[in-house]
Amino acid sequence: MSSTVRQAREADYEDVVSVVEGVWDDRETDDYVPDVFDDWVRSDGPSQRTVVVEVDGTVVGLCQAALVSDHEAYVQGIRVDPAHRGAGYGLAMLGDLFEWASDRGATVARGMVFSWNDAGLGQAVAAGFRPESAFRWARPEPGEAEPSMPVERDPTAAWSYWTRSDGRTALSGVTLDTEQTWAVAELTRERLQRLADEQAVFAVAGSGTRGMACRVRTTEDAGTDRTLAEYAVGTWEDTDAADALFDAVRADAATLGVDGTRVFIPETPRHVAEAAYVRANTSDWPTFALSADLTGA
Repeated sequence: MSSTVRQAREADYEDVVSVVEGVWDDRETDDYVPDVFDDWVRSDGPSQRTVVVEVDGTVVGLCQAALVSDHEAYVQGIRVDPAHRGAGYGLAMLGDLFEWASDRGATVARGMVFSWNDAGLGQAVAAGFRPESAFRWARPEPGEAEPSMPVERDPTAAWSYWTRSDGRTALSGVTLDTEQTWAVAELTRERLQRLADEQAVFAVAGSGTRGMACRVRTTEDAGTDRTLAEYAVGTWEDTDAADALFDAVRADAATLGVDGTRVFIPETPRHVAEAAYVRANTSDWPTFALSADLTGA
């Protein structure tokens, strides 16, 4: 069989749908790729590339990379038709994207894989990705809430707490990206200041700063008619700080008129247990963030 990795085209849509239909058929999870594929193709350009692998005229896999900073790339949507696994098509697409990103100055590529996705994790490691961190979603419901501790919209205090927090260590300094939906990137002081100017930043005060969070966007919940307020990260010192931080998130989301929230929190026993304690409605499983060194790509 003859295979080719090439730039994706809108005409590939039907083949792409066929590819993803069987990828997660053993899970009660909808694949987002069919909903976004057309947008991916139309928005490809200098900072984004979507590729497919074509075998004898039929698309059997797809993948996308986007530049999220001057040295970071994010890779997503790695899919290979189950009937064509084991032939190296995923590695071929990733090789193409790694070279593309490296040529544009990226020194690291990151991706996220659900913790239950053994095939995806194995493929990522085979391609040169290494586990970097793990996170879970907290989903406190929007509503009127009065934090039990002062919560200030102070990016300087939030940055100070972030730099010394065990949450930053657990996440290797990585949070949700400020521009690219469903992507991770390093949180910098400049990015946090921009979120303070354009979205919202929270710092829990009380004998020093004891927690922080930052809103990154409002978005649609894929596959539903719900809207979400999405927070790039949330981390805190103890249960009192967690309670105040999530109450601030609830109140913030309520003022936005959204249906729900999604907060990126470290996957540590303490953070998950304390989020559950303050009724922040954590997701059923963690997601792993992985990184690949592109300096030798």
